[in-house]
Amino acid sequence: MSNQPPRPATQRLRIPGPTAVPERVRQAIAEQVVNHRGPEFRAILHETFALLKPLFGTTGDILPFAASGTGGMEAAIANIVTQGDRVLVVINGQFGDRFKAIAEAFGAIVDTAVFELGTAPDSAIIAERLAKADYRAVFVTHNESSTGAVADLAAIGAVVREHDALLVVDSVSGLGAMAVNQDQWHLDIVVTASQKALMCPPGIALVSVSAKAWNVVNRVKAARFFWDFRKAKAAADQDEAAFTPAVSLIAGLRVALDMIHAEGLANVFERHRRLATALRAGAEALGMPVFTSAPILSNSVMVLRLPDTLESGRLVNHMYQHYNTVITGARAPALNGKVIRIGTMGSIDAADILTDLHYLERSLADLGRPAQPGAGVAAAAAVLAS
Repeated sequence: MSNQPPRPATQRLRIPGPTAVPERVRQAIAEQVVNHRGPEFRAILHETFALLKPLFGTTGDILPFAASGTGGMEAAIANIVTQGDRVLVVINGQFGDRFKAIAEAFGAIVDTAVFELGTAPDSAIIAERLAKADYRAVFVTHNESSTGAVADLAAIGAVVREHDALLVVDSVSGLGAMAVNQDQWHLDIVVTASQKALMCPPGIALVSVSAKAWNVVNRVKAARFFWDFRKAKAAADQDEAAFTPAVSLIAGLRVALDMIHAEGLANVFERHRRLATALRAGAEALGMPVFTSAPILSNSVMVLRLPDTLESGRLVNHMYQHYNTVITGARAPALNGKVIRIGTMGSIDAADILTDLHYLERSLADLGRPAQPGAGVAAAAAVLAS
């Protein structure tokens, strides 16, 4: 077999983001660019805002930025944190560490609540920390894609709402694959991005802001310009963006959101749950149990343990070179070589999961770790048929 990389058109993109982009969305992105201050784009943006609000679970403001998810995280911090403010960062994986790094770059005094990899944040411990210090904000990762653990945002929101602190949530890999109820759960700022469950290419960060958060945004003397929520809101109120937006990507996002709502949010969430459950069952049958021990398991990314004698890089490279399938290894350094991660979000169906398991079984056999033939596919098929 050739050692040349497979052409992108033939690759199976199965990483936890970016995810595969449906043909309808690609066609929308390929349309002629329109004036970002003209009536055509205002109509697109108006519809996009309306379609996004049910996914965030909010009636409040949603602000678009031409950026990655990390840009949205930085925007959240830039608008509420000033030099010397004390914040609490909840860390149970790699993306909690990222919140910490950004907050420190803005001069915040950062306290951390650290939880073991694979576990979820404990709202009782967060409550204890809030009782001991005054914090500007608490930062939490909804769906920790480095470990597959999901935070109980409703429980954490109930704790934080009793304090002046804002609750800032990274749901970059969660929103769209599982429920987010910002208003009901008392989440103050929620950040997501286009390239995960929203089925678009990277390039759009989306931030929703509560009334409680706006009080802080409008009060603090923070250094901000491009990320300024006040500018973004003033523009969004006119169905515009403060600065030149990712016009073509937003056109694609509107189509992706149309597809999500046509399927129905409840059906989208159930599809993600069934497919994730099927992949877990199939991987277990192949001798690759789920790494995560949290009470709520991710429906958008699967983190799987490998046999002690198999290094993850070998399996990742073999799947790519021989089966045109792109999966990935660890994000958390402590898990390097020990786990693989597979995306289970966005534009996927049962055929994707069964194909994943078939190629995983073949790769294990190719690498000298054979499993019972057909065991993974059979276990997944049983879940899908139930």
